[in-house]
Amino acid sequence: MEIDNDYLGSILRDIEDMVEYADIRAGSSRTSSILMKDGNLQEVKCGSASGFRIRVLRNGSWGFAFTDKPSQLAEMALKAIKMAGSLRGDVQVGSGAPSVDKTRVRSSRPPSDVPADEKRELVSDAHHAASVDGVVSTTVSYVDMESSSVFLNSEGSLIEMDETRVALFLNAVASDGSGIQFGHKSCGGTGGFEILEREDIEELGRRAGEKAVRLLRASPPPSGRFDIVTDPELTGVFIHEALGHAAEADLILQGDSILEGKLGERIASEGVTIIDDPTLEGFGSYSYDAEGVRAAETVLVEKGVLTSLLNSRETAFKLGLEPSGNARSAIGDQPIVRMSNTYLKPGDLSFDELIEDIRDGVYLRGSRGGQVDTGKGIFQFNAAESFRIQDGELAEPVKDVSLSGNVLETLKNVDGVGSDFRLGIGFCGKSGQSVPVGDGGPHVRIRNAMVGGT
Repeated sequence: MEIDNDYLGSILRDIEDMVEYADIRAGSSRTSSILMKDGNLQEVKCGSASGFRIRVLRNGSWGFAFTDKPSQLAEMALKAIKMAGSLRGDVQVGSGAPSVDKTRVRSSRPPSDVPADEKRELVSDAHHAASVDGVVSTTVSYVDMESSSVFLNSEGSLIEMDETRVALFLNAVASDGSGIQFGHKSCGGTGGFEILEREDIEELGRRAGEKAVRLLRASPPPSGRFDIVTDPELTGVFIHEALGHAAEADLILQGDSILEGKLGERIASEGVTIIDDPTLEGFGSYSYDAEGVRAAETVLVEKGVLTSLLNSRETAFKLGLEPSGNARSAIGDQPIVRMSNTYLKPGDLSFDELIEDIRDGVYLRGSRGGQVDTGKGIFQFNAAESFRIQDGELAEPVKDVSLSGNVLETLKNVDGVGSDFRLGIGFCGKSGQSVPVGDGGPHVRIRNAMVGGT
């Protein structure tokens, strides 16, 4: 799709005297996906989409319109103005310095240049590698996304962006006739097909299959309070779900966050520093958000103290803060506050040092989902795989382990942070929208955590 920036700019100039603020996003995207179940191709899809959306602020209210036909944009602008004019709200975005920029994600092998047979071969390799003895079923999903977009606003911004992402997700199911267990692995990032080429797909698949089989022989979980160690994947999921969402300013303004009114207060132990950074190389990376705000690192928690929040321009104005560049959405959706790459900053302890003084504890690896109540500050996560810790050494595997508790109490009980680091990939849903994100961190030791069975 060819985007005429001059035409989009003329639409803004025609309406600037009728509104307090306006912006336009236009873009096109191309995606492909492959789904393989038990070695059989279930679905191969390719598609493209394009669209134009205009957002106006009038009488303190948003008006929003979307079309896939550029010739209708002027008409859509008037409809958005009429919509906002029929309401009266208290929305303000303040004033922002205009940005004029053009950014592109580096990609040596754009997915659209890679033959479909090569993508299918990658998926098939993952299936075969995961099909170790004891595995009865596998599901492999491949997806790539390429997009080009332009953002203009009434303040003079003109930002063009090209983005590319690839990802591979693998699930293995093992059974011994009396029960089943699962192994999950994923890889990918922001960039081209070369990201997956650098991965050892055979090892990735084998580890997923072997994990599922190993869990069949694992013991039932202990229940009660234990000193625990979480691996980078579970650390990242906890930070994203339990702290990251609570730090989203729209939830705070809705009264649905345990962090409301706690800026500047200690909410975690001194070893805890939590960062959201779209400039970090990860699945949730971007250069500008959906409001044209330059992406930047946001330190949410520094040495245990809540120092900042994730903001859009609207929430930042209401809270007297600066926009953090965390308004995200697809072209056709209203931007809302979202995370990017969110992680716990590594410390200086080795894994052996983290477990050496634990007499009776549990090592939790990976995540099988869970739930969080951001308003009450309580959570429950299920670990993918776990091991007992006995006298400073890893002991027998245990299965179906859950971790639950109060978010702030758990953060204050972190007393050891590992020196390693890994960032995972995934998609985060909120208000019916989904965006790519990264989450991770190091191994972390938490004292007196509540552990039980799922």
